[in-house]
Amino acid sequence: MAGAENVFLLLGGALVVLGIIGTVMPALPGAPVVFVGLLIAAWAEGFQKVGWFTLTILAILTLLSFVVEFLASSLGAKRVGASWAALFCAAAGAIVGLFFGLPGFILGPFVGAVAGEYAARRNWRQASRVGLGTWIGMLLGIAGKLTLVFTMVGIFLTAYVL
Repeated sequence: MAGAENVFLLLGGALVVLGIIGTVMPALPGAPVVFVGLLIAAWAEGFQKVGWFTLTILAILTLLSFVVEFLASSLGAKRVGASWAALFCAAAGAIVGLFFGLPGFILGPFVGAVAGEYAARRNWRQASRVGLGTWIGMLLGIAGKLTLVFTMVGIFLTAYVL
């Protein structure tokens, strides 16, 4: 059984790494993937080192990551008066930007929000404000989600070691 246990621990660890990457990249469910990886690692150990109490806390933090992402994105966009077109195009820009590496990842949401807002209101000044506000909201959301994901990993490791 030790061989299978190691395979599941490696699978859990790989999912955690993939989830951390997904936390930064748009359109990938980072925190849920981290949670599944941690759950598999706990299961591989028969829930002896990491029990249901810890897993419940990790599940709550996973759910909180959705709240953080929603609040950061919507508050950033709402603060500058973004239209629905700007929000939709910012999300599309984030996804399209993935195909252009780091510059696309950084600029995609901004360009998408500006294009969507300009299409909706035909005002370059408003469109650039919305682009910047949406982009800042996205960055704050990523920072909040990363904080939660690394907190999840820290809680798991603490429970695993103790």
